[in-house]
Amino acid sequence: MASVKIQKTIARQQEKISEGQFYEAHQQLRVIASRYVKSENWDAAIDLLYGGALALLRAGQGGSGGDLGIFLVDVLAKSGKGVGAEQRSKLLTILRAYPPREPTKKRFVTEMITWSSKVGDYPLGDPELLHVAGSIFAEECEPYDAERHLALGTADSPETLAKCEYEWYTQDESHTAALYAARAIFPYLLVGNLRSANKAHLIFTSRLNSSREKSLTVQEVSSKSSDMRVYPVLPLLNFLGLLLLAIQRGSADLYKQLAKHYALQVKEVGVWDDALAQIGEMYFGIRIPRQGNPLFDMMGSMMGFGGGSLKPKPKKAADVPPPPAADLD
Repeated sequence: MASVKIQKTIARQQEKISEGQFYEAHQQLRVIASRYVKSENWDAAIDLLYGGALALLRAGQGGSGGDLGIFLVDVLAKSGKGVGAEQRSKLLTILRAYPPREPTKKRFVTEMITWSSKVGDYPLGDPELLHVAGSIFAEECEPYDAERHLALGTADSPETLAKCEYEWYTQDESHTAALYAARAIFPYLLVGNLRSANKAHLIFTSRLNSSREKSLTVQEVSSKSSDMRVYPVLPLLNFLGLLLLAIQRGSADLYKQLAKHYALQVKEVGVWDDALAQIGEMYFGIRIPRQGNPLFDMMGSMMGFGGGSLKPKPKKAADVPPPPAADLD
């Protein structure tokens, strides 16, 4: 909890903000916080910036409030504080206070995730921060930003992402369902999260069955080891379901059969090739052909440092090309 002195300072600036003196309040808060930073009074600087950022954001001053929020992340980084419940709470409270589509919000999120990746337990960023950021972007119909944050979020993220993609899909033609389902499935597969990929697939198809396509023909196919739904008029959606099944079974032969059977439809999509090549390598050991110097590759393989020996880094959701027919801007 902020000290009495900090509370009084924030209260004085709150009065200025209520009177419409936004610039004056912003500048004074910045100056006072900078003094605390200079004297390495980190807690005072953090509490002051937190209170000031919230006051300005709640007054609709996204630029000024966002600036103090970004300053706060910088102070957290300089202070050496880790990602704890208190830090998370402050950052997420500020994030939720941003007005929709405020330009400084994305920079704040970037700084916040970068800080958490450096001082926390997760090198790609704190999952809870990523989940909340992705959820907010989803609510604001920012699917690209929602995807790349939710793909690295929590166990709750697949549901949020699948629902976001389904809402995006409802603005397109009915036959494009697989394009949007893939955007909720591929990101998880490419970061090695099969469970979340399956969950996203289940949620997307469940909404498809119950919400939009009342007349959509669905066939239930069951075997001793698995059950799945088959969509006669949506072959690529069947491909995605069978792809997940092949990964669960670890069957390279089944994957090759799928790739051959659906080759024409996948080719027509035109944006899945890179993702599927990486999935083939990650889960089935099907190496991606790479161009290189044949002599170097031969020498490398003999000496243990071949040019194609390292697996590619998993792609993020933002790297999966968007469905061509979508236009949300």
